[in-house]
Amino acid sequence: MSLLSLVTPENATGRVAEIYDEVTWTFGSVPEGFQLHSVSPELLDDNWRNISYFMGHKTLSFPLLALIRMLVSQDNQCSYCIGLNEVLLINKAGYTLEQIQGIKADPSTAPLSDKEKGMLLFVLKATQHSRSITAEDIEALKTIGWTDKDIYDGLVHGARNVAMDVIYNAFQVDG
Repeated sequence: MSLLSLVTPENATGRVAEIYDEVTWTFGSVPEGFQLHSVSPELLDDNWRNISYFMGHKTLSFPLLALIRMLVSQDNQCSYCIGLNEVLLINKAGYTLEQIQGIKADPSTAPLSDKEKGMLLFVLKATQHSRSITAEDIEALKTIGWTDKDIYDGLVHGARNVAMDVIYNAFQVDG
């Protein structure tokens, strides 16, 4: 249970209720992580717009984005985000638990195209050691077909997830 008071779906009003309806339509329920953002309705709105943007991304696939979130969260020991993304990978991308365990042990084994695997490993490198990124890293991504926008968006997705991990861990979101 979160350390902050959350607005439950039953008690939501105004824009919070509207966003909760959209979240429920998309995911089937309103996870505690979304409810945490209700403490600041403006940031809930910002977070939902960000999630909606990535859900409709034209080049970063659902499995790639879910793997980025799960593996970044593994680095930050955010059990809430790890579990949520494991479930999404199983239920929406058809991964098995055995595949997920293997990917968590060695991200380079992810069942992605070479192009997507390159992005995944880049985002993990950048979120773990941001100052280690070189012009060669960027050129390697461009060589396999990523644009500047794709590279930026991929890293923004991973970096925002680092922030969410810190927030969820600090406020003890676990369900």
